[in-house]
Amino acid sequence: MTREEKSKYIEELTADLSASNVFYLTDTAELTVESVNSLRRKCFHANIRMRVVKNALLEKAMDRVEGKDFGTLKDVLKGATSIMLSESSSAPAKLIKDFRKKNPKPLLKGAYIDEAIFIGDDQLDTLESLKSKEELLGDIIGLLQSPVQNVLSGLQSAGGSLAGILKTLEERA
Repeated sequence: MTREEKSKYIEELTADLSASNVFYLTDTAELTVESVNSLRRKCFHANIRMRVVKNALLEKAMDRVEGKDFGTLKDVLKGATSIMLSESSSAPAKLIKDFRKKNPKPLLKGAYIDEAIFIGDDQLDTLESLKSKEELLGDIIGLLQSPVQNVLSGLQSAGGSLAGILKTLEERA
């Protein structure tokens, strides 16, 4: 790889890391070409971008990203490394677990999710159970609507009379 090619490669990785708040670093070494192609196909269908990266160049790209601290993720950059970029925090973890039902790899080296760093394959279950921002907002809205819905149902069931409302509130207490 020429110096110009390396420079362009680092710029592309820097842009990817800057634009993404979710990425996973995996070990896909020793997978057959057929298995890697199958993994790439599954990634494509799940809206996950996967690419094999050179560790030294990825580390340089991490150093160039402003406003993000990748901390101990640089320590896992040994051996063969693939990066999975996604919008969803749990989609790559689910894909990896599903793929490993038939294959021994990929192994999770580390993950970066909205400034949180997860290191090691043992974090896969935790990452799989993470909720997206949309799911968390839905849960919060549901919790906020619950008391209002209780009052409205009480008003409607009592026929709207003051005595009925008081009786419904008394029964709930």
